[in-house]
Amino acid sequence: MPIFCCNRSVGIVRYESIVTTEIYVRLAIRSLHVYPLIEVATMPHHRLNSICAILNRIVAGLVIAGGLFLASGCESKPAGMAGPGGASSGKPLKFAYVTNGVAEFWNVAEAGVRQAEKDLNAAGKNVKVEVRHPPDGVVDQKRMVQELLTVGVDGVAISPIDPDNQGDLLAEIAKETIFITNDSDAPKSERLVYIGMDNYLAGRQCGEMIKEAMPEGAKVMIFVGRLGQLNAKQRRQGIIDELLGRSIDPERYDEPGKELVGDKYTVLDTRTDDFDLVKAKALAQDAITRHQDLNCMVGLFAYNPPKLIDAVKDAGMVGKIQVLGFDEDEGTLQGIRDGVMYGTCVQNPYQYGYQSIVMLDKLKAGDKSVIPADKFVNIPARKITKANVDEFWKELNKLLGKAEEVGKPAEGK
Repeated sequence: MPIFCCNRSVGIVRYESIVTTEIYVRLAIRSLHVYPLIEVATMPHHRLNSICAILNRIVAGLVIAGGLFLASGCESKPAGMAGPGGASSGKPLKFAYVTNGVAEFWNVAEAGVRQAEKDLNAAGKNVKVEVRHPPDGVVDQKRMVQELLTVGVDGVAISPIDPDNQGDLLAEIAKETIFITNDSDAPKSERLVYIGMDNYLAGRQCGEMIKEAMPEGAKVMIFVGRLGQLNAKQRRQGIIDELLGRSIDPERYDEPGKELVGDKYTVLDTRTDDFDLVKAKALAQDAITRHQDLNCMVGLFAYNPPKLIDAVKDAGMVGKIQVLGFDEDEGTLQGIRDGVMYGTCVQNPYQYGYQSIVMLDKLKAGDKSVIPADKFVNIPARKITKANVDEFWKELNKLLGKAEEVGKPAEGK
């Protein structure tokens, strides 16, 4: 098989080696997008094929001289839900799972991905899943997705960072391969299905816990990585609507930057940290200093509650400021055990990962029956408080293959 090939759908010249990592010379023009490594926007397609042939002859000599074992394939991969691959042809199906950042939450999701991969292969399939954790936001997520599309994947499950401003990227995924979302949705895109929880109702659930923790009322500050993500917007709005006694309306949106006052509860503001962990704690510390009447802090992303806990401890405000939030970071669960944090609203990232890969496999096989009428696979959220935190933590550790004992002894014991 040729070492270098020109893929007619993406115009790529590719070199692969099992001795080293894959190296790509991108000579691609897709929807007038030019990959910047080599400018070939005006190069006729037959010239690309000529270059491939020349490179093949050159590398063939290197293979003979160096004894390298090199392998690659050359094919066009149209988007679609049925095609060769898997157990029937021996050719592996290659799926991609793209997160929206780096967090313990996504490690749990990846464990679910790997279990689905294992189960599918045990059932006679031939499946490989590439997992990508973009550390630097939208630009990093776009780069990783386009690299995966360039290599060629049979399906992508993604948590879009900023779906309203990622329309071109999401359209590109839908054009090239099977496209689903999980954790955070992009309902205006051409994704086939969303796997996750109803983030607005989960926000209202968190609001209910605030009421349980502080029935006489509270001055609340909300903390989150970014509000561009739909899940962040919906969680925040759910909390606000629940605390202010409003009707259920997932489409409602209160812009940040102003106090929202209800009969018993006031939402002072929302602070965003852009996934900067140092900034996340600094914002919490600043809020404690600036707002002497602040007595409730809520973190919407997995890393937020532990940073809020640290800030409350450093300020000597344990017992005076309640902390609530989302997800199951170990610092969050330990804070609940210690009584520093009242509770957290947890998703099921393990199932997000697992169900995403199973869904991609079924869609690739042409099974459209797995898509619900509303294109939403609901994996409900759960409330975790001191009453059930140990039981939940044991379940989580079992899924992750860890010892079942949980955390450190509660502080003061």
